[in-house]
Amino acid sequence: MTAIPGLIAPTTRDDRLVAPAGFRVMGLDLSITSTGVCRPDGTTFRIKTRQKDGPRRLTVIRDRLIAEVAECRPDLAVIEDLPMNAGRMSLTNLKNMACLHGVVQSVLVDADVPWAYVNTKTLKSFACDNGGADKDAMAAAALLADGVEFADDKGGDQVDAWWLRAAGHDWCGVPLFSMPQAQRDYLSKGIWPAAFVQRRAMEAAA
Repeated sequence: MTAIPGLIAPTTRDDRLVAPAGFRVMGLDLSITSTGVCRPDGTTFRIKTRQKDGPRRLTVIRDRLIAEVAECRPDLAVIEDLPMNAGRMSLTNLKNMACLHGVVQSVLVDADVPWAYVNTKTLKSFACDNGGADKDAMAAAALLADGVEFADDKGGDQVDAWWLRAAGHDWCGVPLFSMPQAQRDYLSKGIWPAAFVQRRAMEAAA
């Protein structure tokens, strides 16, 4: 895929973007403490870091993601956006999250992988039809949708990453399982890569 990494504003169109053949999506629930990752094959894991390592925590996450992206070769990464209450986070936490997002974007730029952002409320609404759903509800929804269970996922990092991957597949026209249309429509609030919009526009004009 000849994609240019980048983002556009949210769209309210009631259509789905067209994915390339063999579409591969990676889900990323970013956290300086425990980043949840869902590979294109649906397997999940966490990248855990130690507070005592300070700024080197960023390099731990960066290096693992460089290796994963090189191995998995995703067409799209879907990232959970900064929380809606980011302005109420401590300055230290806000700086850590901003730095982490920048590091992850640089990994994706270097690998020529476009990315999307889906905020927490939108993701929960897509998965559970409830923007305030907790981690247990997200896990139960994954089990109901696709029979998936998550071990060692107390913080819900892996289940969130799994739903982010599912959201990317659904929005780009290759859903992994059936979902109520009303829940699928929530994804229009995400910020999706311009490359897929350009692809859709070119096909419409052909």
